[in-house]
Amino acid sequence: MGFLRLPVLSSNPGRSRGLQLAIACLAIPLLTAGRCGGGGGNPGGGPGGGDPGPPYPIVLAHGALGMESYGPLEYWFGIVSALEDAGNDVHVTQVSAIHSSTVRGEQLLEQVEAILIITGKDKVHLIGHSQGGLDARYVAGVRPDLVASVTTVGSPHKGALVFDELFDGILADGTFTAALLDLFGSSIGVLLELLFGTSDPVDARAALSNLVGSGIDDFNALFPNGLPAGCHPGAAQVGDVRYYSWTGKNVLTNFLDPTDTLLGLASVVYLFQQNDGLVTVCSAQFGDVLEDDYWMNHLDEVNQILGLTHLFEVDPKTPYVQHATRLRNLGL
Repeated sequence: MGFLRLPVLSSNPGRSRGLQLAIACLAIPLLTAGRCGGGGGNPGGGPGGGDPGPPYPIVLAHGALGMESYGPLEYWFGIVSALEDAGNDVHVTQVSAIHSSTVRGEQLLEQVEAILIITGKDKVHLIGHSQGGLDARYVAGVRPDLVASVTTVGSPHKGALVFDELFDGILADGTFTAALLDLFGSSIGVLLELLFGTSDPVDARAALSNLVGSGIDDFNALFPNGLPAGCHPGAAQVGDVRYYSWTGKNVLTNFLDPTDTLLGLASVVYLFQQNDGLVTVCSAQFGDVLEDDYWMNHLDEVNQILGLTHLFEVDPKTPYVQHATRLRNLGL
């Protein structure tokens, strides 16, 4: 699983990756077997050779500061293999680690278009974690004809108060803090390229502006489908696109996981609101809410770090597999 890196073919990073993927998989299928079709290289996408597999491929969209993998550590730790073992055609995308969901969404759309060329399918199922859920909403908003369903996991649909408290009002051009954020974004971009070879553009101010103040309101006004007016489920289907979500509601889940402490500190801003460390349950509710009380924090939702999650909660991989089965049973 992963993208075969080819020379840049376009000045648009999202389009470049989409073109690279499509050309690699169509022109040199022997070299890319097992990377482009999912399902362990089965041409039909499903187990057993004769099984045509699910009607539509599953496309995973990572959150902020995410990427396909950090060296040997996959972002979707164990989730891709669990889905593929269940007979699903799975594709992992990669967009800018830090940017607005408009920019990231456009990059994701280019990769979705490439995946459809590769698979010969008409639509995809988008599953996005954290900001990846907003990116998926962008794709469904501008090209609903390419999307069968959007599922968001711990996504800040109504913003993230932790960022509001830290950054709202200090993002304007010319401020010292804005200059620091620009420097931070540039530094992160250099670091990511050095460590992981990714050259996707980064913009910390654009990313934060998307999540605080009027930024998230403007985004929701442009892409309202599936979004509830308050703290409850939203529309389960708009047009031909189905909308789902799930989220965790607890922060300290495994004392062996060092990131629990960091999420615990971040969650202080939420006081008595149920949250996963970064996003409140209310903000994560979207479309048909499949579950909003998992004993998981924001990283547990993608089985991180290294599967160190709550011992007595469902395995974080299970909701993904169950949801894929749900979609298949619906004929999707």
